[in-house]
Amino acid sequence: MKMSVKWGLLVLLAWVLVAPAWSQKKGRKTTEVSPEQQAEAERIFTEGIKFYVTEDYSRAVSLLEKALEIQPDNAGICFALAQVQQKLNDDTKALSYAERAFLLDDGNKYYSELLANLYQKKRSYAEAAKLYQVLMQKHPESNEYGIELASVYLQQDKFDEALKAYDRVEKSLGINEEITRQKQLIFLKQNKIDDAVREGERLVASDPSEVDYMVDLAELLMAHNRNEQAIPWLEKILSIRSDNAQAHIMLADLYRRKGDIERCNRELEIAFNDPNLDGLTKARVLTSYMAMLTDDKSKENALKFAQSLVRTNPQQPQASVLYADLLLQKGEKSAARDMYIRAARLDKSMKEVWDQVLLLDTDLKQIDSLILHSEEAIEVFPNQANYWYTNGSAYLFKRNYDKSVEALEEAQRLIDDSSELVKDIDGMLGDAYNGTGQHAKSNEAYEAALKRDPNNDQVLNNYSYFLSLRKENLPRALELANKLVGRHPKNGTYLDTYGWVLYVSGDYRKAQTYLEQAVQNNGSNSATIIEHYGDVLFQVGEKEKALEYWKKAKSMGQNTPQLDKKITAATL
Repeated sequence: MKMSVKWGLLVLLAWVLVAPAWSQKKGRKTTEVSPEQQAEAERIFTEGIKFYVTEDYSRAVSLLEKALEIQPDNAGICFALAQVQQKLNDDTKALSYAERAFLLDDGNKYYSELLANLYQKKRSYAEAAKLYQVLMQKHPESNEYGIELASVYLQQDKFDEALKAYDRVEKSLGINEEITRQKQLIFLKQNKIDDAVREGERLVASDPSEVDYMVDLAELLMAHNRNEQAIPWLEKILSIRSDNAQAHIMLADLYRRKGDIERCNRELEIAFNDPNLDGLTKARVLTSYMAMLTDDKSKENALKFAQSLVRTNPQQPQASVLYADLLLQKGEKSAARDMYIRAARLDKSMKEVWDQVLLLDTDLKQIDSLILHSEEAIEVFPNQANYWYTNGSAYLFKRNYDKSVEALEEAQRLIDDSSELVKDIDGMLGDAYNGTGQHAKSNEAYEAALKRDPNNDQVLNNYSYFLSLRKENLPRALELANKLVGRHPKNGTYLDTYGWVLYVSGDYRKAQTYLEQAVQNNGSNSATIIEHYGDVLFQVGEKEKALEYWKKAKSMGQNTPQLDKKITAATL
């Protein structure tokens, strides 16, 4: 097969890298091979490298091992096998071949590099360090060996040795940002703050026009409560770049720590008006600022900053959340809810924000919004039982019983049996099933709710009342309603329920007693109670008084065909 020019170059490159010489180190005893065997080994080796380049590593290993059988003392083949085994993620075999290549030719820097790297992977740090030390001596122009040696020392927590290695590299390279950062980290681990600061000062001195070096130094000082030392550096930064937002933010933080709110606000205003400062940084700063809000002026300033942040970073969800938090603190619930939903739609994964949206919808009694937003939340978090519960309760309030049943059943399927919501879900399902005419299911749900909580007032009230409306199992209805008024003897709604169950049961005199108490406790607010009292008055013979209460119920807004008939005919 004819080899393309590109393919030939790849094989040639691989040959140069992995087989710099077929002859062995002078003075070393080697296995004698004939010229024919050497030619065959070279052919097989080249074929193996071809498969290595095409990433067919299994076939490459097979061929390279055959080449090594012919020339067992060939360092280049051992080195190639080590590399292929690395690609196959077999570091143990790779290390064995790398050691063999190094023993055969310890003067080849590529062999030493590979072996040192494998020692690091195997956490044989002492052996790796020795190799890098030798490489540094043999190749003083290659600074990367000093950096690798420092890294090996750091992996052993040998901080002083690592610092010495970095110092040797610096003598060759000069002050270097990356090395300075590493040295500072070491000094900080050793709690040598002064030394870390001095390194930062040396870096600044190496390039006085580089503002970022000064910013980093000021941050280091502030992080270790050396605020007074940081101020001159920040002022120097602003003397060079007056529009440096980061320096203004850091100064604001310093003034905040000192309690100088006026100067803090001034610096923040400059920073927040900078369109080049990213929204995430502004949001982070504002979060810190909010922690110190104590007076109305500070709160107003924070609100102003947050408003500016949302205006200049409309796609930043954190900005909207911060603004919403501040609006909520101010008591502007509707505006806060709108900001939270904006944030939730920008980043749908923020569950806490969805929770806040639904909580405020409920608090604002905006049921249509609650339905819409709970369904949006369900799309993102379909396994959250509380979102289905919220959706089901909202539909129940709107008397959309089918939708309510659907959502509440899903909530029931997802809810942990130990959750407090379980009994509420059962109770609401009782109401929703009743609304759909599934009376048997309604009764089962109510009984399940009462089994969990025998004193659930809402269930005691609704269950007994719906049984009375259906004239079904009235003894159970009487039992539940009687228990309810025993717990709440002054509650007009519950007194009305018990009175109505007695009425349906035919016990008019007793019903009159409880319905009269209901009127006394809550009659001025409930047209239904007034109508019920009129009904029982009619049954006990007080027909004129009954008509008076029916008319009163109508004047309170009770507008049903049944009530109109009663008034027109003056009879039940």
